[in-house]
Amino acid sequence: MDKKRLRHFETNAIHEGVKDPAWKGATLPPIFQTAAHYHETADSLTQAFSGKSQDHIYMRLTNPTNRFLEHKLAALETGAGALATSSGMAAINDACMGLLRAGDEFIASRSLFMSSYTLFTTIFQKYAIHVQLIDPLNIEQIQQAITDKTRFIYLETITNPGMEIADIKTIAQLAHSRGLPLMIDNTLASPWLCRPIELGADIVIHSTTKYLSGHGGALGGIIVDAGTFDWSQNRFTDFAPFVEQKGRLAFLHKVYKEIHINFGTTAAPFHSYLTAIGLNTLGLRMERHMKNAIKVADFLKDHPKISRVNFPGFENHKSHQIAKAQFGQKGFGAMLTFGLKNQDACFRLINSLDMILNIANLGDCKTLIIHPYSSQYASFPEDLKNKLADPGLLRLSVGIEHHEDICSDLAQALESV
Repeated sequence: MDKKRLRHFETNAIHEGVKDPAWKGATLPPIFQTAAHYHETADSLTQAFSGKSQDHIYMRLTNPTNRFLEHKLAALETGAGALATSSGMAAINDACMGLLRAGDEFIASRSLFMSSYTLFTTIFQKYAIHVQLIDPLNIEQIQQAITDKTRFIYLETITNPGMEIADIKTIAQLAHSRGLPLMIDNTLASPWLCRPIELGADIVIHSTTKYLSGHGGALGGIIVDAGTFDWSQNRFTDFAPFVEQKGRLAFLHKVYKEIHINFGTTAAPFHSYLTAIGLNTLGLRMERHMKNAIKVADFLKDHPKISRVNFPGFENHKSHQIAKAQFGQKGFGAMLTFGLKNQDACFRLINSLDMILNIANLGDCKTLIIHPYSSQYASFPEDLKNKLADPGLLRLSVGIEHHEDICSDLAQALESV
């Protein structure tokens, strides 16, 4: 057995792939900030273009710094391979477009990150691709949504901002029984809290901008292929040449050859470098995030000016039991939503905060807050805005500051409400 597989997650996050002879003893990956790589001979470049060598050619195709990040995240997610992209949305688009053709359908959670919702319900519709939005907690509804045109099922480990947690293992079994792959956006959990591939998922994606980098200074995404799905079945006849070329990594190869290099969604090497550094402390940060989130949620729940708190860590939350089953004793995520009387009250709170930042991001080491209704969903039709995020809703991404300071800042800001 590979000794690295016997190591704990936190150890692999630091040491996986570090002892590369090409690094000349460095303990951090070099930044290969070059648009292209020269070749000594014409034959060498020919071999690279034909796929007979792994030599680098051009940054849009491959890059050594990006390749290191791909290797490390594939290992941390227990996948067979990975592809680094320029953003989380690039990862989502690349992975979906690698599976979809005009006339196809796919199934997705009704509670989605704002840009994912727009991509699925608006942009894809222009290309005759239809999404069936379902309740991720309703297995029967998912089963009924499957048709002969369905190509995959798409879920978020923890939905944003709905805070719903689907039963990945059960849904993976359902998907496989109908010959479908399961794709999971694992951004809000990170592989520290949940590894969907171990629960049966076939494809895992992340916005590495969030917890994986952790510092709010690098943009990126990742697609991880479990390498376990059978792409040779009749539903995926368009995969035949890629199965012949790459076998179990046919999906990742298809995404790379058809979408990634032609849409130009390559990750910036410097951002991959920053993300790789962030991974060194992922375990420590996530542990602190989880503990803080529980304490902040408890504080908000007991505050008289708060009308509701949506956090899976509460025993009466609809996803609490499945969260315990999938996440163990580690925690329930580090994001929560809570409600005030109306939008004016939300604005008063935000404008009175001293430490907590009003930012359209999450998963940072800093605690962040946003009013989704007036920001992320500002351009949405009124009825849809109210369906996805009502005017009195605030989203809080709990950071790794001392929990008493987070609660203190919220307490003083609530005085203005």
